[in-house]
Amino acid sequence: MAKDIATRLLAWHKRHGRHDLPWQNTTDPYRVWLSEIMLQQTQVATVIPYYQRFLERFPNLAALAAAPVAEVMSLWSGLGYYARARNLHCCARKIVEQHGGAFPDDPVLIAALPGIGRSTANAIAAFCFDARVPILDGNVKRVLARCFGIEGFPGAAIVEKQMWALAESLLPLRHTALYIQAQMDLGATLCTRSRPRCTDCPLAEICVARQEERQTSLPAPRPKKALPTRERIFLVLLDGPRVLLERRPPSGIWGGLLSLPELPEGAEATSFARRLGVEAAAWEELPALRHTFSHFHLVLRPFKAQATPVLQTREGSGLHWENKSALAGAALPAPIRTLLAMAM
Repeated sequence: MAKDIATRLLAWHKRHGRHDLPWQNTTDPYRVWLSEIMLQQTQVATVIPYYQRFLERFPNLAALAAAPVAEVMSLWSGLGYYARARNLHCCARKIVEQHGGAFPDDPVLIAALPGIGRSTANAIAAFCFDARVPILDGNVKRVLARCFGIEGFPGAAIVEKQMWALAESLLPLRHTALYIQAQMDLGATLCTRSRPRCTDCPLAEICVARQEERQTSLPAPRPKKALPTRERIFLVLLDGPRVLLERRPPSGIWGGLLSLPELPEGAEATSFARRLGVEAAAWEELPALRHTFSHFHLVLRPFKAQATPVLQTREGSGLHWENKSALAGAALPAPIRTLLAMAM
């Protein structure tokens, strides 16, 4: 069975797989790693321009490690899941400090680096160092669940353990990197979450989901739970063409990004604005914006006011005035960018 699946996938990939993505046709672990991190939870079409801009600014690992984290976050702005960018920067510095600036070739050592899990580590090791190791990203999980009729949510520990064992048993003796790429491509282009193109699939004859017409139920979805809703007030303090921004703490939502000042719970807007060094009055409440994270809904309530700076922003306070013309290149979370577009 394993040999048959590998043969089918490799033959299909040769004719129908993706061969010209910007991060393909290279064994440079820096480029492969960057693409793997960017592609987590993000579509290929979205990633490509970010990947290209990132490489223009940081062409190698040393350049990334030497850069200030704020610049990294700025280039990542809009791509989401910002912990990935912080971990990317931290990982680059760890490789410089602990491995002399060269990516380790052992998947166990790679997986020990910040922000790199087992599947990403194995992908880097397979593509760059010819390691014979399986991967288990979302596309591969979907292919395995359907082809072999695996019940349960793939993110559950017991199901994931079963899938790792199966993925390892299916590895061919040769051409591991091509086989892994074929698995990923099959899940991304044919065995998609909705409307899979089963008639074009090289595994159709042996696919349990197709035989039992269970493509819509396999893999099992994440068990649903009600997400809590949180509400936060953000202050849009304007001084002519300038707006007051605040860098958020390194951890937590939007860690390290610029944002609008967030009003502490129970605080009064005018008094809080004075603590920020501005006099503000005549507050205008703008339409609220709802944004969903993986674990909760956030309702952003913006209050806008014309503000007069009365104190110079202190170095290290995280506060600074940004001109409207510079906002396009600022490291802003997407919802804050939307609020500013509405307010200015």
